[in-house]
Amino acid sequence: MDLFQVIFPVADIKTYVFIPPAVAFTISFFTSMAGISGAFLLLPFQMSVLGFTATSVTATNFLFNVTGTPGGVYRYIKECRFAWPVALIIVAGIIPGVFVGYYIRIIYLPDPRAFKIFVGVVLMLLSLKLLKEVWTSRLTKNEMHCLPGRVEDVSIGLTTGRFDFQGETHSFSTAGLLGLSSAVGIIGGIYGIGGGSIIAPFLITVFQLPVYAVAGAVLLGTFASSVAGVTFYSMIPINGAVAGPDWLLGMLFGAGGLLGMYFGAKMQKYTSEKWIKLILGAVVFIVAAKYILIAIN
Repeated sequence: MDLFQVIFPVADIKTYVFIPPAVAFTISFFTSMAGISGAFLLLPFQMSVLGFTATSVTATNFLFNVTGTPGGVYRYIKECRFAWPVALIIVAGIIPGVFVGYYIRIIYLPDPRAFKIFVGVVLMLLSLKLLKEVWTSRLTKNEMHCLPGRVEDVSIGLTTGRFDFQGETHSFSTAGLLGLSSAVGIIGGIYGIGGGSIIAPFLITVFQLPVYAVAGAVLLGTFASSVAGVTFYSMIPINGAVAGPDWLLGMLFGAGGLLGMYFGAKMQKYTSEKWIKLILGAVVFIVAAKYILIAIN
């Protein structure tokens, strides 16, 4: 078995070559149904299980998103379950937000504990709202058959964006979504996250958009913010040195994520919205609890 062990020089770890893609596939298969890449779960795995604790672990997590999310995005687009107005606004807001957040992290928030408590509380409230909806809801006839429709008649205006899905017209505030995406980009730049675990619950609980139609858009936003994250971490010094990713490890994680998100997106239409919301609620609850516990300890 030693033949399959690989040394990763940047991470300064040694592990079997099949472990990173296998773990990434398993995580992203389930989380991608809700529009989340699963990178936040890979971070503690890298640090606690593999022993990768260097600063470059954040950029490696971003690289996983860059490599893995196109699988899910492609599948959602192929099945015409991709809300382009939502995706384009998310990308427009999140990229400059990541840039601003990165510099805030360097200059103003070397130890951003108080801000983590705020983010954690907001996410906790959103997760509890999602879990409450799951607890009180019942499966409808359409959900039991699990046959999502196509996203059609999309449009973006200065004030409102809209699209048709499952026989209903869904609309949202253009400025509201742009502001949310920018704020998430800033948070992502500060903490080194793609942002899907924050945007997804907002779109579903606050904007009241269907998870079947917006999951792919959220993954595209994660891809865009992660490209920016890898670029900034690799090119812009922190305390005089860059903290680029472990490229080999990140690509192995990404290979598993690419397949996991592809098949997760494919299986989403066979999974009831109730179960997808349960996955999302549980994921966001874990993220929120993590932020709060880290900030108060």
